[in-house]
Amino acid sequence: MTKVYIVGAGPGDVELITLKGLRAIKEADVILYDRLLNEELLTYAKSGAELVFCGKLPNRHAMIQEHINESLVRYAKEGKVVTRLKGGDPFVFGRGAEEAAVLADENIPFEIVPGVTSGIAAPAYAGIPVTHRDLSGSFAIVTGHRQAGKDDDLKWESLVNIETLAVYMGVKNLPYIVSQLRRFGKSPQTPVALIHWGTYDKQRTVTGTLETIERIVDEEGIENPSMIIVGEVVRMREKIAWFNEQPVLQTALK
Repeated sequence: MTKVYIVGAGPGDVELITLKGLRAIKEADVILYDRLLNEELLTYAKSGAELVFCGKLPNRHAMIQEHINESLVRYAKEGKVVTRLKGGDPFVFGRGAEEAAVLADENIPFEIVPGVTSGIAAPAYAGIPVTHRDLSGSFAIVTGHRQAGKDDDLKWESLVNIETLAVYMGVKNLPYIVSQLRRFGKSPQTPVALIHWGTYDKQRTVTGTLETIERIVDEEGIENPSMIIVGEVVRMREKIAWFNEQPVLQTALK
């Protein structure tokens, strides 16, 4: 029976996918998958399944969003079981809601399969909890890359009051993010971590403060994909870091 599964594949470690997500991979006639997906997951596809790459790079798309939407509709109307496989969670900066809305407009049955999002998993693998009874009772997920003309839509004056911030896709805009947080009152000594390729064997983490992190990131050559974590919880890394990073970058919180 025709159905489209919009699946969150998790942040990178293949074992973090859900059982339901893995079943959707195994049952699919067609899998449309993204760039940041761990392609080892595709080895679970059944024999003969069609694999369609939909990856996006900044300013260069293998398949633009409109074509992805059209492909989901076309394959479903051909009577195929379609799995749309996304890194992380499809509803956390993953455009899953946009794709689901297109399917709903076409009366195509679909199912959303949540995934482990990198804003929680990457810091966990770096020994950083996003909440902590003594350090953080509030947590916000923030985009570090808005559509053109919308960068000022974020309410930075409100975000500074949240104890832990997880910023996605923010490396390019790190100077702007730091300046906004400091402008609205975050202490220059607020700890910051960047986790590059979180949950992969190649994960690297650097830590600093709002005062030092731009220099540290530049010196260490940290690029996207990286999660930015802002808040006192970053200090927990010094005690509970557990994942064997390659290479380990231990930058003191000075």
